[in-house]
Amino acid sequence: MPPSRRSHGAAIAFLHTAAIHIETFNALGREIAPELALTHVVREDLLAAAEKAGRVTPALDLMTQEALIALAEGGARVVVCTCSTLGASVERAAADAPVPLLRIDRPMADLAVLQGHRIGICACIPATVPNTEALIADSARAIGRDYEFTTFLFDDVWTAFREGRLDDYYQEIARRLAEAAHDVDVLVLAQASMAPAAALCRNLPVPVLSSPRIGFEAAARIARGGR
Repeated sequence: MPPSRRSHGAAIAFLHTAAIHIETFNALGREIAPELALTHVVREDLLAAAEKAGRVTPALDLMTQEALIALAEGGARVVVCTCSTLGASVERAAADAPVPLLRIDRPMADLAVLQGHRIGICACIPATVPNTEALIADSARAIGRDYEFTTFLFDDVWTAFREGRLDDYYQEIARRLAEAAHDVDVLVLAQASMAPAAALCRNLPVPVLSSPRIGFEAAARIARGGR
């Protein structure tokens, strides 16, 4: 599928791997930072390649970095990648980018290590898990925190997302989060697409962190000239 584009030169430029994220972040923009213009590029082929290979290959890493640099050269103040599977590529590309690059899940990881020792990582795509584990480990090292991981893989639920059965996708994730919450101090949703499930299980005994809102707030601070 060819990239989906809107005009460059916005304050925040997003690289997505699913078109569904466009409205998610537009809604956050209207709520949190209506003065900041947003632009979006959708590259479903990048996530499809990661799923097929079961990991981010060197070739895919390079393709992702090239896509990010292209957005960074388009006039945005900050570029955000909303795909956690590709997150490590974002930080590798940052040194060559003319503007800040942000992986959507970095602010979430930084918050997770402040909220508990036992961290549950929930994902629907296996290739996302190693990146998220490495990210949270890095956030913990940065502040000298100990941690332990428990991974909850909901890979059989991903078909519902692919088929557009979003209510089924969110409901099943919420059900499994309720089960996972008994074994950890905080639950981390490794993929942005999982975020709406958190709203379906508000009465869990532990926090459930998702990346879109936390990441958007961080991107808006950067776009406004902060950190």
